[in-house]
Amino acid sequence: MSETATREKWERVAEWGRRLRRPESSARRSLLLVLKCALAATLSWLVSYELMNATSPAFAPFSAVLMVQVTVYQSVVQSLRYVGAVAAGVAVQAVLGLSAGPDLVTFALVALVALVISRWRVLGAQGSQVATAAFFAFATYTGASSNTDQVKELGQIVLLVLIGSAVGVGVNVLIAPPLRYRSAEWGIRALAQEIHDLLDTMAPELGGGTPDADITRGWRNRADRTDTLISQSREGLRTARESLRLNPRPWARRRRRTITFEAYDRTMEALVRMISQVAAITRSLDQQHQDEEQDQEQDQEQDQEREREEESSPDRDYAPFLRAYATFLSSVVDFTEILATLDEDHLRDQAGRLGEAADGLERCRGEVVRTTEERGLSLTDPTEPYGVLVVEATRLSEECRYTAQVLARSAENPPSGSRTA
Repeated sequence: MSETATREKWERVAEWGRRLRRPESSARRSLLLVLKCALAATLSWLVSYELMNATSPAFAPFSAVLMVQVTVYQSVVQSLRYVGAVAAGVAVQAVLGLSAGPDLVTFALVALVALVISRWRVLGAQGSQVATAAFFAFATYTGASSNTDQVKELGQIVLLVLIGSAVGVGVNVLIAPPLRYRSAEWGIRALAQEIHDLLDTMAPELGGGTPDADITRGWRNRADRTDTLISQSREGLRTARESLRLNPRPWARRRRRTITFEAYDRTMEALVRMISQVAAITRSLDQQHQDEEQDQEQDQEQDQEREREEESSPDRDYAPFLRAYATFLSSVVDFTEILATLDEDHLRDQAGRLGEAADGLERCRGEVVRTTEERGLSLTDPTEPYGVLVVEATRLSEECRYTAQVLARSAENPPSGSRTA
């Protein structure tokens, strides 16, 4: 291995080590989760194999690993559902197996009934475990020599699952119970950063004149690819709320009194609406090019006249509007730049800056309207994008003002015990 390759390898190791030292890093969370799963599995195996000498001891560690969920609340909820699903599967096998015997017809009935029960909404994601438990129970049942052994083996499966689930939940609760309250902030930051980056690309192009079809198509495609990011951000907010429920950490109890989830929820939904408004802007700009291309295909005889109009209109007549609109988008960029660094511990300062940015943004929107009126641009002509652009600018301005007000109220009236400064 060359000296350069060796140096790069150790640099990667050092970077991984630095990530592990950060309390909220994904590398640290992943390592901790692996260690907790290994510990839960080992303890469950110790109980089931060494102490109980169970016939199928693997049920316990398997159950324990499943129960070391992302949050304490999910560990408790999923363990209850999992135990219920396994108990239902074993019960189906016990009733049908003991009454009909271990033959193919019985197995078909067991499969049919278990799969029907697995669709019960109460069991949620653990519904599939009904059929799995029923199949394992059937295999265990067929290997038993007497009815007494059969009942004993089936009961042991449920007991092992209970033990494994209890160990898994216990490990998750007692050893560094996961706390993900910052996930709400990360979701807001991600959405704000997406808006920031797209508008930061659009503003210079619009300020320089009418962008071509390839550029507007790229903007439109990028704006339309945000569904996954929105889903992830909402999931992050849900996880943040959930991670505080049933969490025994003293820090979690303090966060339950200080976290501003309601404000974050409203902010996130405002950002989702802003993404829709930005997408409408990109669609309007791109649609103009598509309409022009269709007109050219339908009426080739007017090509020269249209080219003369395009040469005389956009660059000269509409350039002031595009420059004003570019300035407005730049003001939205400034606003989302603050949101992209949202931090509860500095919420009051950031809320004040957001209010100032919203004021500047409103002034820029007013300049867009004034320019539209001065240039006599049609806001009702469906072949021109200006009506949509002005409407969406108004909506963006309103959402930014709303967001600033929501966070300002949260900063000024924090819940009891808040640390926000």
